[in-house]
Amino acid sequence: MSTDDYVLGTNDEEIARLGVQHRVWRARAIDAWRRAGIAAGQTVVDVGCGPGYASLDLAELVGSSGRVIAIDRSQRFLAALSAAAQSRGLTQVTTIEADLDAVTLPDGVDLIWCRWVAAFVSDPKLLLSKIHAALKPGGAFVSHEYFDYGQWRLAPETSELDEFVRAVIATWRDSGGEPNVGVEIPQWCAGLGFAVRETRPIMDVLSPRDAAWQWPRAFVESGLHRLTELGHFTPARADEIWQAFLAREAAPDTLMVTPAVLETVAVKP
Repeated sequence: MSTDDYVLGTNDEEIARLGVQHRVWRARAIDAWRRAGIAAGQTVVDVGCGPGYASLDLAELVGSSGRVIAIDRSQRFLAALSAAAQSRGLTQVTTIEADLDAVTLPDGVDLIWCRWVAAFVSDPKLLLSKIHAALKPGGAFVSHEYFDYGQWRLAPETSELDEFVRAVIATWRDSGGEPNVGVEIPQWCAGLGFAVRETRPIMDVLSPRDAAWQWPRAFVESGLHRLTELGHFTPARADEIWQAFLAREAAPDTLMVTPAVLETVAVKP
């Protein structure tokens, strides 16, 4: 598939950025899976797996007696995952290339994981109904989705980052997605018959010295390139925004408020 099919692209730069992102979020993801009851021998589906960083962690947790089914519509992402799984001897990982707007999920699943997926599909409620149908009784659904993307800002306020955030939100919506979909997930789950076990807001206030700073930093850098490719910024304006970000990053008193994520853990009775 063409890299143009993804709002954020699927090139090597994006694969590397997603690796940085997963390392920052890995501990929170694993904690959520454990609270949802992940165990050895289970069958787990990673919906919208991207290059599969979470899929590999899930495979380690379910062990060789379990199974991880990783689904994405990017052949390039799935190839990266397959190569990584093979190199680590994780034969329990299988991949399915499918558009999530039309996907048929496997039945009898113990746990389904989605991170920043509902924000990009055209009908997230339909996807949730498929997730509910795929889970076995007692199976769990774990979701991380933004619910206030516009919260992302620097302090002191930096108009260039604000402009970038607005452009990201507009691009996602132009492509049929909704960056703040997380606030809807618990209500939709309840309406589908899930028992919503937990909802947790997740956000951070970071300084440039924090390791987690590298996650939003990498997104600004790669996002400016992508938004320039899509015609939202001229190269000159993208460089101005990046230089303004670097200037704030170099200031010792700078803080960053990250976009607000809602964690939802729901169980099928």
